[in-house]
Amino acid sequence: MAKAEKLKTYRKKRDFTKTAEPAGHKVKPSTTGRQFVIQEHAASRLHWDFRLEIEGVLVSWAVPKGPSMDPKEKRLAVQTEDHPLDYASFEGTIPLGEYGGGTVMVWDRGKYYNLKVEADGSEVSMAQSLKNGRIEIWLEGKKLRGSFALIKTRLAGKQPQWLLIKTKDALAKPGSDILEEKPKSAMTGRSMEEITLDSMKT
Repeated sequence: MAKAEKLKTYRKKRDFTKTAEPAGHKVKPSTTGRQFVIQEHAASRLHWDFRLEIEGVLVSWAVPKGPSMDPKEKRLAVQTEDHPLDYASFEGTIPLGEYGGGTVMVWDRGKYYNLKVEADGSEVSMAQSLKNGRIEIWLEGKKLRGSFALIKTRLAGKQPQWLLIKTKDALAKPGSDILEEKPKSAMTGRSMEEITLDSMKT
């Protein structure tokens, strides 16, 4: 599927004369082709958007409780529309009344590595893992590091329901709350309140 077709739903939902969100018309893939970003989003309901670069777009999930470094925590992740690559650096406030109105923070970002392989050791592409409903990755972010899995469930809903899980490794932190421990932006060091106030000045 062409990138323009993948972003059709994203663009249809937004009025770019009113929101500062990127339209994503002229964006090249990252140098690695495998960036990830997690954005805290104070929309009508607070959630964290987890995004992975896959085939020229940011495949996205809304995670109501946010990510965790505790392997016992299985966090619901609702798949949403694909976003353009330049959305990875979007931080600011979407006007109230617009789709997703509220403040957005780049809570974490970095590179990811695909861990999913076939029995013969060959890599399963990220696109195929997405289609299969099981993604296994290693995150190298400013806050999140280590192995994670996204597993599609059979739960009914308008949008595909997945689970975001920190898999067991030496970097896992049972009983921890990474959201409380590291609440500020990985990009600017600002709090959600500071981002909101700064947006009011422009």
